[in-house]
Amino acid sequence: MKVIATTRKAQGTSASRRLRRADKLPGIVYGGHEPATPIELEHNPIFYALRKEKFHASILTMELDGKEELVVLRAFQMHPYKPQVMHIDFQRIAADEKVTMRVPLHFSGAEESPAVKVDKAIISHTVSYVEVQCLPRELPEFIAVDLSKMESGMTLHSKELAVPAGVEVVTDVVVASVIAPVEEEVTAAEGADAVETPAAAEAK
Repeated sequence: MKVIATTRKAQGTSASRRLRRADKLPGIVYGGHEPATPIELEHNPIFYALRKEKFHASILTMELDGKEELVVLRAFQMHPYKPQVMHIDFQRIAADEKVTMRVPLHFSGAEESPAVKVDKAIISHTVSYVEVQCLPRELPEFIAVDLSKMESGMTLHSKELAVPAGVEVVTDVVVASVIAPVEEEVTAAEGADAVETPAAAEAK
C-alpha cells in the first residue's frame, strides 16, 4: 500500500488545527538514518485505510516529497467523538533489517474440531494478533490458525503456530483454549420435588 505525504513546515498546536480544518492530517515519520520528519497527509485516504486490517500489519511505501521509502504504521490518535484522525506516526525501515510487527490471526476449523463437534465445548480466541520478527519482504498479511484438531482440555500457544519461513514469533502466549460446556445442576429442592411428586400423586 502507498501513502503520499509532504514535509510539514508549520508546526505547533495552531498549525495542526489549521491543517485539520483543511482536511489535512499532521503526522511524523522517524527512524532509519534520518532525523524525524514532521509530515502532512490527506485526511480521508488515511481515515479509510485505517479501517483495513492490512494497513496496520503491512510494509507501506511512503512517497515523501516525491521520494519513496519503506515505512510501517506505529501509532495514530482519533478524535474522542468525531470520525477524525488527529495524528499519525510512521517508522522508516530498511529492506535488509528485521522488523517486529503485530500480525493478525485468522481462525478457522473450530466447528470441525473434536472439542466442539463431539464434546460440545467452546473454543475461545484469547488474542487476535501475535508479534513476529522478520525481514520486511517476509512479513505475512496474517497467520492462519487451524483449530480443527483441538480437543477438550487443550490450549494452543503462539509458538505452536505454523508460520512462513523466515518468520519468528517473538512472544509465547495462549492463542486459543477449550472451554468445557456448562452442565445444568439439579438443586436439592428440585430433587426433593422430583421425589415427592409421585408420592403426592399416589396419595390423591
